[in-house]
Amino acid sequence: MEQHFPKGNKPRIVIVGGGFGGIELAKKLRNKNVDVMLLDKHNYHTFQPLLYQVATGGLEADSIAFPLRKIFKGQKNLTFRVTEVHKVDAAENTIETSIGMIDYDHLVLATGSTSNFFGQAEIEYNAMPMKSIPEALNLRSLILQNLEAAQIAADPLLRAQLLNFVVVGGGPTGVETAGALAELKKHVLKNDYPELNIDDVNIYLIEGSPELLGAMSVQAQQKSADFLHELGVTIMNNARVSAYDGAMLSLVDGQHIPSSTVIWSAGVKGVVLDGLNAEKVVRGNRLKVNEINLVDGYTNIYALGDVAAMITDEFPNGHPGVAPAAIQQGKLLAKNLMNIIEKKPTEPFKYFDKGAMATVGRNRAVVDLHKIRFQGVFAWFTWMFVHLMTLVGFRNKLVVFVNWVWSYFSYDRGTRLIIRPFLKEKSTDEELAVQNETKTS
Repeated sequence: MEQHFPKGNKPRIVIVGGGFGGIELAKKLRNKNVDVMLLDKHNYHTFQPLLYQVATGGLEADSIAFPLRKIFKGQKNLTFRVTEVHKVDAAENTIETSIGMIDYDHLVLATGSTSNFFGQAEIEYNAMPMKSIPEALNLRSLILQNLEAAQIAADPLLRAQLLNFVVVGGGPTGVETAGALAELKKHVLKNDYPELNIDDVNIYLIEGSPELLGAMSVQAQQKSADFLHELGVTIMNNARVSAYDGAMLSLVDGQHIPSSTVIWSAGVKGVVLDGLNAEKVVRGNRLKVNEINLVDGYTNIYALGDVAAMITDEFPNGHPGVAPAAIQQGKLLAKNLMNIIEKKPTEPFKYFDKGAMATVGRNRAVVDLHKIRFQGVFAWFTWMFVHLMTLVGFRNKLVVFVNWVWSYFSYDRGTRLIIRPFLKEKSTDEELAVQNETKTS
């Protein structure tokens, strides 16, 4: 493949991924004596914690996205390119991309994570993931399309499928999505669809373990469940999905839920590029790294954020896949890369856990700040403040804040638009055969 980007005299650091970790690393290398190349398949950074609000009509997509070029405006030692990275050739210190081969002196993989369907091909094909803006917009369209179709559905089973919304996974994303759907039902649907019997709309939250928000405190787990019950969400703990064909969800215990909208938030896995040693990939499809984020078995390839597993006694499965961990790793890796280039000692990474939080809806949230734990209205305001401050760009902060204030006082969600109708392509016979083979193997 043609080489489009010959190296200069300065060491080249190539960063794959414009998420929280990749951005922080690139920013900290500003004005350093290195050439930085940032690669991403999109030209924008996505604030993933608020994707569920895009999916449920609370925010427009462009309010949680920010142009990557604008973030690095004026950073003379950085080059950004929109491209997909296909493969790493560690022996030649090159990566294969859709725009050509690119040489590197140091490669940093900040590729993030994607939905994990645990090898269940049929579920992967029919369920709705929510890890990117296009996926969130697809989900928004599907929700609204199903509500419109339910107005004219004569068959009771079809109507039930259209009006049953199932969220699989009781982590923060699942809890927040179920809460947002419940508020949509409570405050919006009765006005938008006056002929609809609101009691026919059902929201289910399915979690395989005994409690929701398994990584948070017992108080947060119990209170989040209470909040969801108040909003009318049916919580099904100790429940596991066995199959989903796009119309009927089946559970391991034999229960069935008719639904054409199943939202999958039951797990994530790291996005690992081809060409890397498969033996270095550990649980969760993450790359095993040492205390400076160097991928095990390599001398100049690093990984950070969701795709990195820094295994310690305190974190036997690696650090949590949250923004603060990625940001902290990116900040220290910038310092360590310069230390390595300047032949200075490196510093080991130490994670500062800032706590965890989740919102269940209006005036309902749970916050764990180490030994300080609180729930309710104050927790909700805390959640909003933290997310506003973490958003990239002043305009986005302002737009999201105005949207939230408007929604709070009007009990409305203003972006219930089917801009791009969603229609899943039907499986071919060949695809179905592959799915069946996967299920039986």
